[in-house]
Amino acid sequence: MENSFASLISSANEILVLLPNKPYLDQVAGGLSLYLSLLGLGKKVSIFCPVSMTAEYSRLIGVDKVTTDLENHNLTIKFVNYEATDVDKVSYDILDGQFKLTITPKLGFKSPTKDQVDVSYSGISCDLVILIGGANDSHFPILNKEEFKNTKLVHIGTRLLEVINNDLQVLSFARPASSTSELITLLLKESGYSIDSDIATNLVTGIEEQSKNFQGESVTADTFTIFAELLKLGGKRMQKVVQAKNYPQGSIPTKPFTQTINRQMTPEEAEEELNQEIPASWSEPKIFTGTTVS
Repeated sequence: MENSFASLISSANEILVLLPNKPYLDQVAGGLSLYLSLLGLGKKVSIFCPVSMTAEYSRLIGVDKVTTDLENHNLTIKFVNYEATDVDKVSYDILDGQFKLTITPKLGFKSPTKDQVDVSYSGISCDLVILIGGANDSHFPILNKEEFKNTKLVHIGTRLLEVINNDLQVLSFARPASSTSELITLLLKESGYSIDSDIATNLVTGIEEQSKNFQGESVTADTFTIFAELLKLGGKRMQKVVQAKNYPQGSIPTKPFTQTINRQMTPEEAEEELNQEIPASWSEPKIFTGTTVS
């Protein structure tokens, strides 16, 4: 099928996985899993988020690959504080496989100095963009750039993406699921893409987080089946470590049990306890009264 997920991936040369501006951990987990899977296929792929990854996402494998800068397609060289009219001509040569750029100034004028050379990057290059999650296209502000006008856009999420910008055409693979990670697992399986232990671990983390430990309303029997399959593929459950100070008061002891259990009294402590005054009520006979129902 021409618009199947696998066919779109197969025909793409450069792929961009795009996270929303305020992504859930599940969306980052699913996006990274897709990125790692496509990377394993030998695809030229990158993953972008408009905000930096915080400590919340640090337990996800490959999170360091999420970039906040996509302007790296074109190398731009400009000369700072140098009159452009002083340049006579610009030429290039390829010598021994190396590119050489030559700036020739006009007669009587000086060439730019090394300190005046400013090197930077600009432009975005991709022919397929995969949007992960989000409620509408405003959650992906980078789509307003000119470079995306003729780019294929695909959306993966647990609900349809509302497209406000009429210039954007988005093909949706949205469907109900407990999480974006569950949906991406299904797409990877349907496309025949391999899921290694790293990918499975991210997907396990995303499903568990977004489904609220399987207590969410969108959890189905399929969720448990998919989760079990991911564990069989090497996925590891990476629960957040909750510090003792964050537990509710009284939920854990203030001292380790080993300080009070199996501890022997000293003779002084035993004598002090024996000499404690016993309440008189403890030694009085217990009299129980009742009523007779006739």
